[in-house]
Amino acid sequence: MREIFEYHSKIGYRFIPEVKARIIHESGGYLVQVNKSGFRCNHDFFKQKKSPYRALLFGDSYTAGNGVSNLNRYGDVLEKQIPQLEVFNFGLPGTGTDQQYIAYKEYAKDIDHDILILGVLVENIRRVNAHYRRFVNFENKVQYRAKPYFEIVNEQLVLKNQPVSKKVLNANELSGKSVDKGGRFPLLGKIAKKWNLKHTIQKYLHYQPFPEYNSCTDKWKLLSAILKEWISDSPKPVLVVPIPVYHYIEGISNACHYQNRFEELRQETGCILHDPLPTLRKYSDKEKREFRFKHDTHLTSKGHKALAESIVPKLRDLLLIKE
Repeated sequence: MREIFEYHSKIGYRFIPEVKARIIHESGGYLVQVNKSGFRCNHDFFKQKKSPYRALLFGDSYTAGNGVSNLNRYGDVLEKQIPQLEVFNFGLPGTGTDQQYIAYKEYAKDIDHDILILGVLVENIRRVNAHYRRFVNFENKVQYRAKPYFEIVNEQLVLKNQPVSKKVLNANELSGKSVDKGGRFPLLGKIAKKWNLKHTIQKYLHYQPFPEYNSCTDKWKLLSAILKEWISDSPKPVLVVPIPVYHYIEGISNACHYQNRFEELRQETGCILHDPLPTLRKYSDKEKREFRFKHDTHLTSKGHKALAESIVPKLRDLLLIKE
């Protein structure tokens, strides 16, 4: 399978500029098209606007669109539903909000725009606290790679591990606390999944996938500090969209803790907060299950469409765009 990422000394990695590739996937495969700057966007990033309105969109694989072709992602659906709007998608799979903020400063800070949209997958509270990330390469081998990260020193964010090391590491070379492995109980999850009991067990036990949001933990303090600095740096309005994982959409877990933390962020920064969860929860159980793939938990085309449709009214109001 063709490699689609390359090393980047500041972010850790990015897409290979101008690559076009079809990715094998349980959906039957999807097309990835990358622009000259190394991001999965149908537009090249020009400083001056070509449309009446422009949004800069940042996020991880849920924003970059793992599992779906470019045109089916929520950022592209926003363009379809608001024809006057141009969306520059800076989504980068596997990254945390810290790396996305670095990408903003490296590539987007001088680009003319009307609004900055931060699609914060709620899992990012773990990624920003990790110094290494787990990856499965195209040969299905687990690898660990370094990432840039921030620490809070004397109430200020201090950037660490830059330039990012190119070295590939094994699990036994790393401290467990410094690695984001993508889940709290990976072995238990595998056993439950094998016997098709995972969701039943999670619902029965009132499973909370991200207890880091339960109070103002050190992990939340770091994520919120990054978001606060990013919001403060932005010369234009910032729309923060906490993207829920399926546990919250399908009613397996209670979302109140992360919702409370992001509401506190709104009050402290004056950012614009859009919580899509109440809208996504209104769909039928069958429809909600169709928002993700059978095995891959990323958003399907239906999930992206539903997420975009929840954002459209807020964007229209903010940009004063009439239907």
